[in-house]
Amino acid sequence: MTTIGLIRHGITEWNVLGKAQGSTDIPLNETGRQQALEMGERLFHEEKWDLMISSDLMRAKETAMIIGNRINLPILHVDERIREISCGEVEGTTEEQHLSRWGQNWRELELGGERPQEVSERGVDFLHDITKTYSGKRILVVSHGACIGLTLQRLLPERFHETYIDNTSITILKHTEEEWGCLLYNCTQHLKSIEV
Repeated sequence: MTTIGLIRHGITEWNVLGKAQGSTDIPLNETGRQQALEMGERLFHEEKWDLMISSDLMRAKETAMIIGNRINLPILHVDERIREISCGEVEGTTEEQHLSRWGQNWRELELGGERPQEVSERGVDFLHDITKTYSGKRILVVSHGACIGLTLQRLLPERFHETYIDNTSITILKHTEEEWGCLLYNCTQHLKSIEV
């Protein structure tokens, strides 16, 4: 059995301000760094992991490095396939700004963003690759909310009709003989002491 722990990066200032980040390379804020420390502490006391892969975006890499420092597990490599959905012209704007610029139906407009199907395809492609390459291992993957959520919906559509992924939550998947299952979804029990 191959086990994959999907972790969303820690919170950023744009998360706090409600700005769409997409593929814009935003760093963690202090709360995000603390969240990553808490995740590292949690993982330190749980079952060991064999390797860690991160999105190439700064907020994910920083989260992975903080976790890795606590559990003595460096980032094996970064992978663009698990970066956040590109939001095109919407990046850097809030919901209020979306509505004032493009109106109520802004989601239906062509604003240069990536299609959700493209994100889920690259996410599933990544998971298939790592389960072949690292079969039988326990793999941590630090990624992004929409990427994780859309990948889950494509991988396990009967379980995930919709998803919401919290900052520094962990979702654990298992893969056995071409079968996928979800052992844990969007768990943030390690964040109880942190105010966002």
